[in-house]
Formats: sequence, C-alpha cells, structure tokens
Amino acid sequence: MRLSHRSKYLAIFLLPLLLANCSRVETTPVQQWKHAAQATYAAALSSDGRYAVQSSVQHGITIWDTERQGLMYQWNHRDADENIVFALAISPDNSHVVSADRTNFALWRIADGENVGYWQLDESSVRDVAISHRGRQLLIGKSNGNVLHITFESGRRLLFLGHSERINSVAISPNGRFALTGGNDYMAYLWDTESAQIIHSFPHPSRVTKVALDPQGRFAFTADSQSTAQIWDIQTGQLISQLQFIARQQIFSAVRFSDDGRWLATGAPSRNLALWDVQTGRELQRWRVSPRVGSRPPSAAVHAVAFFGPDQLISESSSGLAEVWQIQLDSP
Repeated sequence: MRLSHRSKYLAIFLLPLLLANCSRVETTPVQQWKHAAQATYAAALSSDGRYAVQSSVQHGITIWDTERQGLMYQWNHRDADENIVFALAISPDNSHVVSADRTNFALWRIADGENVGYWQLDESSVRDVAISHRGRQLLIGKSNGNVLHITFESGRRLLFLGHSERINSVAISPNGRFALTGGNDYMAYLWDTESAQIIHSFPHPSRVTKVALDPQGRFAFTADSQSTAQIWDIQTGQLISQLQFIARQQIFSAVRFSDDGRWLATGAPSRNLALWDVQTGRELQRWRVSPRVGSRPPSAAVHAVAFFGPDQLISESSSGLAEVWQIQLDSP
C-alpha cells in the first residue's frame, strides 16, 4: 500500500504522540490476597492502605488489616439478603467506615467493630457516600440530585440543592468543611458544608462520573463519562492539568492523590490502574489488575486504590482481590 505525501506526514506526526501516551502495562502484582470468595460489589481502602473493606453476597461487609492480612470484622445491614451494599468509605483518620445500600446507611467503628447506628433515607436513593475525620460528618449523594450533609454530634442536616440531576460521586474534606460533588447535569461543585454556598464550579462536556479531593486541601479531581479528566487548584478554582490519554472514552472508578501532591493514582472498570503526574497530566505508569475468575472476556473493575508506602500502590477490585503494585519510574 502506498501512502500519499500527506498520509506520510500524518503518520510521522502521530507516531510520537501515540508512543508518548503508551506505557508498558504490568500485570504481575508484588503481593496478592483474596478478600472475597467471588466478585465484590464495592470496596474501599484507607488513605494509607492499612485497612480494606469490601461488600459481597457471600460475606456481607468485611474489613481486613492489610499489614497483618487478617480479617478484622464481618458486618451486615438489616435485611442483608435484600439489600446489597454498593457504597463504602473509610474516614481519613482510619476510625470509621460508612456503608450504604440503596435506602439505608450505617456507621461502624474500626477500633472495636461496633455499629454506631443505622439510618434510612425517606426519599430517593443513595448513589455515593463520603465521611470525615472521626466519623463526625457524612455526605450522601442521592438519585434525585440532592446531596445530604449530616453532622452526627449535633444531628444537623443540610441539603445541597445545586445539582439538577442524579448525583454520581461525592467527596468530603477531612475536617468536613468542604464537599465536592458531581452529577448527570455535567457539573461538579466545590461547596461549603456550613452554608451550602458554591465556592467553585467545574463544568464538563458530559455527565460527571467521578470526583475526589486531595486531603491536604490543594487539589480537586473531576472526570466525566467521555474523555475529560481534570485536576483543579482548590484555592483559585483554576485548572492545573488535564489527564492525557488517547482513548475515545475513559471512565474512572477509583482516585487517590499522593500525600506529597506529586502523583494521582486512578482505577477504572477496565482493569486499568494508572499513575499520573499532577502538574502535567502525563501518565507515568500503568498496571492491570487480575480479572474475576471465570469472567469471559477477562474483566474486573477497580473499586479502590491507595498509596502503600513510598513506592507502591494497593488496589481492591471486583475480582475480590487486594493487590500491591510496584512504582518504578524512569529517572529524568
């Protein structure tokens, strides 16, 4: 086949771009532990990777100590056979876990495994949850577009009405003062949980499917259902970078900022786990988690990711596996 002069130019021009966006994909974890006999509906990791919590049909809600690799507790919602827990979060200080099915949510204490309480929503259904330090404040994204902020000590409930369509993802700052929410209205909002006033608006070209906050108060991450994933400066609301990928559609199911603010780790429903440079949006390294046993074609969704020490990541996926991955970056 002969290429025209124009086609040759395009081929030469595109090749470096393609190579620049391609990373060697690692599929062999440093360590691997089975946390569920079969597939899991949801999972969460603590910010330091110390604790992992999962939800599955076989085991209900289970929480593991990843350092000792021991099962700590096994929990169930009321009427567990009817309610599937699909949303989980661990507080930034490793003190509490929040779990939610479609209409009920519960708070658990990690120190002794005790249940703090069960609650039921009176309207709409739960879409996502987030929790602050010491389990003091809870954020619930709902299917009717509302976001509920609860302060447990005072019983105060604040309803954020900024979104016009279904909520897909929520995040809360460790002190509970700020919330980041994204929905089907193509918008993500950073807002004050004391006044419900919007601080910054982050518009997208399609529905916002994932949001995350840097616990140090520097960055916000927002991503939509098509091809836009962005990192923002929380103080100014200005764009820092946009993740650079060539896929026509890229959906993220897990996100975590590194403590030093240099890196962003992401997981996807396509088994992909990736490390990004926060300032440039450039992909630095990529892995693929193990697929679910018997899945055809081989598949698994990454439910959660965390930095595990200075040079490793830990992931929890729908395969029921926790896996540790080595970060190996080329020297500049």
